[in-house]
Amino acid sequence: MQHIVHIHAGTEGPVIPSWLYGQFSEHLGRCIYNGLYVGEDSPIPNVNGMRSDVVQALRHIQVPVLRWPGGCFADEYHWRDGVGPKEKRRRMVNTNWGGVVEDNSFGTHEFMELCRQIGCEPYINANVGSGTVQEMAEWVEYLNSGSDSTVAMQRVQNGHAEPFNVRLFGVGNENWGCGGNMTPEYYADQFRKYQTYCRNYGDNKLFRIACGPSDASWKWTEVLMQQAARYMDGLSLHYYTVPGPWDQKGSATEFTTEKYYETLRKSLVMQDLIRGHLAIMDQYDPEHRVKLLVDEWGCWFDVEPGTNPGFLYQQNTMRDAMVAGLTLNIFNHYADRLGPCCIAQMVNVLQAMVLTEGDRMVLTPTYHVFDLFRHHMEGHLLESHVFSERLTASMPTVTASASVKGDVITVTLTNLSDTEEADTVLDFFGREAGGAEGRLLSGDIHAFNSFECPDRVVIRPGEVKAADGKVRVHMPACSVMEVTVHAL
Repeated sequence: MQHIVHIHAGTEGPVIPSWLYGQFSEHLGRCIYNGLYVGEDSPIPNVNGMRSDVVQALRHIQVPVLRWPGGCFADEYHWRDGVGPKEKRRRMVNTNWGGVVEDNSFGTHEFMELCRQIGCEPYINANVGSGTVQEMAEWVEYLNSGSDSTVAMQRVQNGHAEPFNVRLFGVGNENWGCGGNMTPEYYADQFRKYQTYCRNYGDNKLFRIACGPSDASWKWTEVLMQQAARYMDGLSLHYYTVPGPWDQKGSATEFTTEKYYETLRKSLVMQDLIRGHLAIMDQYDPEHRVKLLVDEWGCWFDVEPGTNPGFLYQQNTMRDAMVAGLTLNIFNHYADRLGPCCIAQMVNVLQAMVLTEGDRMVLTPTYHVFDLFRHHMEGHLLESHVFSERLTASMPTVTASASVKGDVITVTLTNLSDTEEADTVLDFFGREAGGAEGRLLSGDIHAFNSFECPDRVVIRPGEVKAADGKVRVHMPACSVMEVTVHAL
């Protein structure tokens, strides 16, 4: 069967905000230390302690937003432990992730420096679970006040005269679980109280983010929206693709075809969750002022054999790439309703962009998917409809999304089949296609990049042909493709 994607190119939809392609970095395993930050005295090339090869790779995919310091770590993190002279910073046990000692050498100033080097907006997630209202309020003051208050002057003394002007601010994390095991009613009251003292300084207006639901926790969304919607700008949703019970997630690299399709099926649940939570939000926010964030998402498999179970280090195959491609296509279709979305996590943890080992670095298939999608950023969404043979009753063979900037249309496609090629026609309404180019990521479902073979899965030219105002695309099995179309 020939697959067809109808693209309504004559009417531009909402802007696809860059923040849909955000990242997440937590004090977990080797994400921060040895992944992003190696210290100023490291023999590994760095700038102010930030690993140069990793920063360069992240700049290439134009990371728009970076969330920090967690995750579960956020609700045991006390920001004052991570500022001032490093030799005087408090050492603590990271009780959530591996029981290792955290020396706090990477703190607020280091995070802001990392964001500066990458060129992304900082998203700070603050501590409700074990912190105080005063602590949170003073962190905002430390970050954003340009006054000569005692707290603001501490920032100046620590080396940064100007305010950081952080905008994205999370008030707690997973407070239904690791962030305090709270009921939605209790957290709603806590959020109302804590956010009250998170003040705006100067022209910088905080985007206040409330801890939202896990998966299909509809009641949590209902209670938060009913009791606290007027105080929030965003509500966060966490959903991980886990192909099986949490205690039987399976290997990241050794899996059956059945497990491959089960993983994709679980990923497609994302669309149902977005629709369901937005429907509840609409009842209390009919003007759609509050954004839904998906600020933790991605694949979660068993750790690699021989690694610390608390470090969540896993390899990354074409299966992960397919999950990333179909998820980002889903996000694009809800461009006007979603806030920052952050895949978990950036380096060496879960569905990472980058893996490191000593001075070596490798880019994962998921990294290359973000490369394929980056041209959607700040483009206008185009309405598109896919007519595709179905792999199962609930799973199409092909998924797609499209956007336009000026006369350039970007279309991203996934062929989810593990064995069958997908010849696909892009049929444009309202404008005709001129020339077209394709970039393709494809491979066996088990293929991954290793330190020994870093280029097994990389982007290559794709097979596309523009004729008669349409574009014909040939997609191998298990592939993600970007098609750039020059409209007439």
